[in-house]
Parts: sequence; C-alpha cells; structure tokens
Amino acid sequence: MTRHQEQERERRVPERWTAERIQDQSGRVFVVTGANSGLGLATTRALARAGGHVVLAVRDEEKGRRAAARISAEQPGARLEVRPLDLADLDSVRAFADRLRTDHPRLDVLVNNAGVMAPPRSLSAQGHELQFACNHLGHFALTGLLLDRLALGRDPRVVTVSSTNHRQGRLFFDDLSGERSYAPMKFYNQSKFANAVFGRELHRRLTAAGSPVRSLLAHPGYTATNLQTSAPTGMVKLLFGRVLTPLAQSPERGALPQLYAATAREAEGGQFIGPDGPGELRGHPRRVKLSPAAADAETGHRLWDVSERLTDVRFPFAAVT
Repeated sequence: MTRHQEQERERRVPERWTAERIQDQSGRVFVVTGANSGLGLATTRALARAGGHVVLAVRDEEKGRRAAARISAEQPGARLEVRPLDLADLDSVRAFADRLRTDHPRLDVLVNNAGVMAPPRSLSAQGHELQFACNHLGHFALTGLLLDRLALGRDPRVVTVSSTNHRQGRLFFDDLSGERSYAPMKFYNQSKFANAVFGRELHRRLTAAGSPVRSLLAHPGYTATNLQTSAPTGMVKLLFGRVLTPLAQSPERGALPQLYAATAREAEGGQFIGPDGPGELRGHPRRVKLSPAAADAETGHRLWDVSERLTDVRFPFAAVT
C-alpha cells in the first residue's frame, strides 16, 4: 500500500455513513444554532428521530416554532425546545446562554451551525462586521458561556461548521470590520476561516486542559440552502442561488458530516469531517484536511485573544503554548 493510500484509509469513516446509522441518542441534550431551516433543520430532524432532546436556537422564534411543529408532526413525541438567539448580537448570546444554563444543568452537544453569507457590508449591534460577528464571534461566545455545562455532558462535543471556503480565507486582523476594504465573499471566506481556526484551537486547549469535551469541525460541501439566497446580492446570488443549484446536494445529505461529528462514537477531537466526493462538494462523510494556515498555532492564539477581547468572554482554562 502506498503512502497516499494509507493516508486515504486513515481519513475514511465507516463506508457510506448515513443518518440511519446514528445510534440511540435518548437522554442527550443537543443545541443546534440556525435550526429552523437548511442544514440546521436537517440536523435537528435527524437528532430528534434518534431520540435526542434538541434545543432549536433560532433568530426568528416564530419560524423556529413552525419548524418544530413540522418535526413533531412527522415524529410524535420528539423532544424539542425553541429558544431565540441572534448570534450577531452578543447581548442576545448572553441572554440565551443564561436562560439555557438555568434550565439545563448539563448539555451534551453544541452544533455551531448558523451562518450568513455574502451580504452587503453591515455591522452587528456591537459594531462588528456582520459575517464575522454571526459566523464566528457569536459562536465563540456561546461556546465559552456553555462550556462548563458541556463538561458535565455524556460524550460531550462542540461541532463547528466551516466550509471548503476556509481554504481561500485569511484573517484581516488590521481590518476585521471591513471598514477599509470590503468584499462580500472575501469576508465570508474570512468568517469560515475563523470557524476553522477556532475549532482547531479549541481542540488544542481542551486537550491541554484535560477536558472531556471534544471539538470537531465539519463542512457540508455544496448544499442547496437559503444561505445562498437570503443575504447575497448580484452575481454572488445569481451564481450560488441559480446557476450552480443543480449541482448541489440536499440539506439532508449536506448535514451528514456534522451529524457524524456530533454522534459517531469513533469521531475524534480535532477531526474535520466533510463529503467524500470530488472536490468535497457532495457525498458521504469522511475525514478531510484542514488547511495548514487554519491549523497554525500562532494564528489560533491571535484569533483567540482577539475574540476574547471583542466578546468579553473568557474560557475556563488557561492558554496553551
């Protein structure tokens, strides 16, 4: 067997893993951000079908309730909660975390799934560029505020959803808000790169602290969701919302990597799970490579320090070198 073949074998997960292979999740509490549509809805539906108790963390509470009602109609007895969360507003993140901590002394899995893609430049309630605020800072803060509850969980995990676009991204530390130079896709790529850096750095820090919580990353490949149509404008919306749509897979297929990361016993901390097809655009889950830039420890330390300062959230363990 060649070295390349050995590496490919190491990256494989059980052949053609599907949601039907999720084991009984009864007694486990999952928090899924962006759970009312797209990948979040598909993830919630699969977890509820497996017996999990799912907290639907949604920006629009009414849409969340309609989504929960549809799942309950399909699966009588599904254990679902709908709670409002605007990830772009750090006050909302704190309020959500405080209420959740009061009602749930233990959590098992946090799926950092919600996101916004390529809108015209706008700022969050705290003055941060919207994509960086929603896709990264909100999830960073939420993870830190819930980590002690996760540490008490059964096989606890944090699953952060990134994208193949992280490989085209970088962090504009001197212009994170895009005040000097903003391009919608450039700053979307920055936010997905930040997701990847965060997930990897969280793994390093959890491991060094001896925490039982595992940090994993996942990406859905190219999946047909409203992410490509709700915020983008112009050519980006035309390209992703219409021209390339026939090539996209369904949300149910796109959610498989994050479902595997959240539930599979053999999934390990630090792994990045994505589709096994050409270009990682579609297919069944497998272990894929994180870009070397996203795995760089110095970048991880710098993003962590910046994120703590911008969110005023400190994680309950020391830094690692």
